[in-house]
Amino acid sequence: MTDTIIIGGGAAGCVAAVLAARLGKSVLLLEKNDRIGRKLRITGKGRCNVTNNCSNDELMRNIPVNGRFLYSAFSGFGTADTMSFFEELGVPLKTERGNRVFPVSDKAEDIVNALADELKRLGVTIINRRAESLIIEDGVCRGVRAGGDEYRSASVLVACGGKSYPNTGSTGDGYILARSAGHTVTELKPSLVPLVSPDSYCSELMGLSLRNVTLRLMDGEKCIYSELGEMLFTHFGVSGPLVLSASSHIRDMKPNRYSLLIDLKPGLDKERLDARIQRDFGENLNRDFINGIRKLLPSKLIPVIARLSGIGTERKINSITKEERHRLGELIKAFPVRISGFRPIDEAIITSGGVSVKEINPKTMESKLVPGLFFAGEVIDADAYTGGFNLQIAFSTANAAALYL
Repeated sequence: MTDTIIIGGGAAGCVAAVLAARLGKSVLLLEKNDRIGRKLRITGKGRCNVTNNCSNDELMRNIPVNGRFLYSAFSGFGTADTMSFFEELGVPLKTERGNRVFPVSDKAEDIVNALADELKRLGVTIINRRAESLIIEDGVCRGVRAGGDEYRSASVLVACGGKSYPNTGSTGDGYILARSAGHTVTELKPSLVPLVSPDSYCSELMGLSLRNVTLRLMDGEKCIYSELGEMLFTHFGVSGPLVLSASSHIRDMKPNRYSLLIDLKPGLDKERLDARIQRDFGENLNRDFINGIRKLLPSKLIPVIARLSGIGTERKINSITKEERHRLGELIKAFPVRISGFRPIDEAIITSGGVSVKEINPKTMESKLVPGLFFAGEVIDADAYTGGFNLQIAFSTANAAALYL
């Protein structure tokens, strides 16, 4: 018998275990992997973007799904609290572009090791077994069955992640446990995920990385997301930071509904871009089009631009009309990529959807259906844009639950 059992040794589970143990609770942490923090170790390309150094208002603006539900959790444990938490564990942090917070060492391993050391210091018991089912008696959660044994407790926290990156252990176990307790699990979709395009030129451009471009996500004729940054063409479509962020704005993937427009020269307005094109043309009047704009665009992109503009690769620059030149400028300012779908959920950074927030107490993270059962982290139907916001959701909900476990 223990005070609380926490299912999942990821971001939410480990922080909840630390905070509950600091309050004097005896804690049993069930982690089916052979070590904690497997997904944490690969976040932020192995650097671990632990949070975003911003206000709560800014934090809320970056949570498109059920942000209001998290208001109380953020008030109790905000981004400054997360930074203090890890720095007090001996991990110096730094703030980079976009207010993203990383360990000074650029090593996610340091975050995981600090958590592991603190769990050991606090005497948290870690058992490497998969939680098979909840023990619910008289409508109250009384423990967990794992590895053929029963583990009894006064409360249980489900914090075993979503369905993204399943090789790290996030295989959707939390949703199964939640459903077994009578909870509604909303539709599960990939979020912060690469996007598939039917445009053949994406595979032609495979490997081309674009920096300092502005990406616009269009829902029909309406722009629903716009940001400056980096992206990448792949054999299936597009990826990279801008694309991952854009994907979290797509709510209902339907044929021909969504598209991307890439401004390849966001530092130049249409008039200045046209002047730049005219200057480049003037220096290469007797050359083929494909050779005359090499200073303006990446070489891999030029044949595609030539084709889409209707100019063609072998046209002499001195034969290009004013209308064709203007069409070229418009294409450079709004290079189109149609979107036909998401990549599979196991390639997503996070899972959108989860245990319905209508059935969870926003102050305590306790189930409204089964006393003694709590939820934290990605298993809850709440997700954010990229930039450290999703890990902050994990830490804030972990804190809210830890106070009442």
